[in-house]
Amino acid sequence: MDNPTDLKYLATHEWVRIDTDVATVGVTDHAQDQLGEIVFAELPDVGDSFSQGDDMCNIESSKAVGEVHAPVSGEVIEVNETLEDEPEKINSEPYTGGYLLKIKMSNPNEVDSLLDAAAYQATLG
Repeated sequence: MDNPTDLKYLATHEWVRIDTDVATVGVTDHAQDQLGEIVFAELPDVGDSFSQGDDMCNIESSKAVGEVHAPVSGEVIEVNETLEDEPEKINSEPYTGGYLLKIKMSNPNEVDSLLDAAAYQATLG
């Protein structure tokens, strides 16, 4: 499985790309592979706020519904509207076009508690 080294991860299979105080969030290649074909992404609204660890949204596949947890606290400033018509991008481009949303972080220090690629890989066994 592909786990880019420039990202941070949660053991619950979310990834984060940090750009100053904005976190782009998606689900890992492992997560999309385990879920199977993604058929729907229920994303939050712009302006919604979450604390680290909160359930933010759901991803539905032909096999299951996966909850996506907030990797950091903050306010949603963008959702990937492409996923409304093309949820399968989560499968085909989990780290690029299949990202879920962007959060303006309220506590950037929370990034320090996230896993690097090697530590995330170790959680997969």
